[in-house]
Amino acid sequence: MSLLQMIFYLMILIIIVCNIGSHSASYSESSNSTSGNNIQRTTTTKAEPIYPNHRKLLQHGRCTNRDLSISQSKGSSRGIPQYIVEIVNTCVQGCATSNIHLHCGWFAFARMVNPKTFKRLAYDDCLVNGGRPLKTSQTIRFTYSNSFMYPITFKFADFC
Repeated sequence: MSLLQMIFYLMILIIIVCNIGSHSASYSESSNSTSGNNIQRTTTTKAEPIYPNHRKLLQHGRCTNRDLSISQSKGSSRGIPQYIVEIVNTCVQGCATSNIHLHCGWFAFARMVNPKTFKRLAYDDCLVNGGRPLKTSQTIRFTYSNSFMYPITFKFADFC
């Protein structure tokens, strides 16, 4: 048996084992009485979902750094690599977060980034949107070119 066939059969086995637990919506339990009457009792219990409400919307009363979504992806691969950065205010409280600073190391670029959008102020301190408020659902998007992707993460901001 080849390695590919063994992996295939292993995957089928894993799928079968995982589906056994997820398809049982109820089960029966039987027991016999020892008093001589041999009475059989059957109890039916509905299984609870494994992850109830696992995608619940976070409602915590005020905006925090968890409400700023910072994502980065690779863009063009011709010449110097390009990277696309998106920063979104996802706060549902209607709060306009301002003075957003991000960790950005020695952020540098081969292609100019508009400093009103994203500007390195000092080592590991970059300012988003010129410090102006980022309204709910507003997205700041920019592209930079460099030989590697800079790790860009939340540092601090003013939340209302």
